[in-house]
Formats: sequence, structure tokens, C-alpha cells
Amino acid sequence: QVQLVESGGGLVQDGGSLRLSCAPSGNIFSIKVMGWYRQTPGKQRELVAAISGGSANYADSVKGRFTISRDNGKNIVYLQMNSLKPEDTAVYYCNYKTRWGTDFWGQGTQVTVSS
Repeated sequence: QVQLVESGGGLVQDGGSLRLSCAPSGNIFSIKVMGWYRQTPGKQRELVAAISGGSANYADSVKGRFTISRDNGKNIVYLQMNSLKPEDTAVYYCNYKTRWGTDFWGQGTQVTVSS
């Protein structure tokens, strides 16, 4: 079964930057949307950013600081995170949605921003 593999998480200071990457372990066809979500203990998973075709949308809390991009040839999605804040600390998950309604999730990568 194809899985999504995330990388790039870690520990960074307030104001720092990280770049997350997500790649599938095999072929996924007809990807419609690629996105990044995050979750902290006791809270629901929330959408951070998503990209579909040439359009991207962002959570208000990350607008102007995070940028989502994709490599269509390799089905890789990136999340460039700048000006990180302690409240960005969470486990970040990538998600692919196909046109057939199938969801693929990564295993999650921890991002910790120290103050």
C-alpha cells in the first residue's frame, strides 16, 4: 500500500524557518489536492495549507509566513515555514486527496518552536 513519507521537521527557535517535504512511496494517480495539516494534543487536526492545480489556500494563522508548493512530476509537496512562532508547534501531516475520493496520510512529523 502506498504511503506518504514526510521529512523536514525538527526543533527551531522563535522566528526561524523549516521546510517540510512529503513524497509518496509509490504511484498515486489522479491527485486532486495536496495539503498539510497539523495537530496538537487535545485538539482537532487543522488544515494549514492546501494546493490544487495552481491555487493555494492557507489558514489565517499562517498567511504570509508559510508557502505550499508542489513538484508535479514527482508528486512531492513542500511546506516552507518562515517566521515560526511557538504556537506553530505541532505534529504536521501531509494529505493527498484523489479525484476518486481516496485520502492518503503521512505518519506525521514533529515541529517544535522554542521561545
